[in-house]
Amino acid sequence: MTFKFKINSTLFIMLTLTLSIASCSGSDKEKDNVNGSNPYVELEKASWLIGTWQNNSSEGSSTEIWRKENDSTYVGESYFVIESDTVSYEEFTLTQIGGRLSFTPTVRNQNNNKPVKFDLTSMMNKQLVFENLKHDFPQQISYTQINGDSLLAQISGVVDGKLQSMKFPMSRIK
Repeated sequence: MTFKFKINSTLFIMLTLTLSIASCSGSDKEKDNVNGSNPYVELEKASWLIGTWQNNSSEGSSTEIWRKENDSTYVGESYFVIESDTVSYEEFTLTQIGGRLSFTPTVRNQNNNKPVKFDLTSMMNKQLVFENLKHDFPQQISYTQINGDSLLAQISGVVDGKLQSMKFPMSRIK
């Protein structure tokens, strides 16, 4: 009887150790997320941009739409409408390559309809700041989340030796 108890005790200890070890080792995907090695974590920090944003004023209506294209890229478009005329239109991407984010707008009828890349220079407190000091205007583009349903987009730069800035407050409509 004593021998049988020792075998059961040994089996019990082995099973307990095996289960303990197995419970500590999750799937690779779980480990990646727990250890912070998700390759697109920087882009995910900007997920609050996803949705449809709008600003209506006496001058017209500005709409910006963001959606997730894939794990490494958000895409969007922005347009400004006065009465029934679209007076400006742009498409943009927010892309993570390696650990770096880039915002790349293509504005219709500007820059020969070619994209202009702005690199992320700051990300903190729900604010993204992108810069391209070689661009004529703007040299800086920022997005700041005010709360879950509002954000502030801002463009700024130097024009004729003077700092110029334009702010675009927006509310979430979707």
